[in-house]
Amino acid sequence: MRAPYFLLLTLCLFCCQMSSGVGYLTGLGHRSDHYICARSGGTCHFSSCPLFTKIEGTCYGGKAKCCL
Repeated sequence: MRAPYFLLLTLCLFCCQMSSGVGYLTGLGHRSDHYICARSGGTCHFSSCPLFTKIEGTCYGGKAKCCL
């Protein structure tokens, strides 16, 4: 009686994509670069940084600059 359950379990494990939810689970603890920039006191700019500030990182997935 245990053999059919074991075969069904192995079939499900082979047919299911185990890595489909991995990206979602690892992304839960990560903060966006915009949040990190704002938390450190910076602002995000798509153009050049204002006077007397310097580039400290990126925002919006590398599309903008974090200026402090």
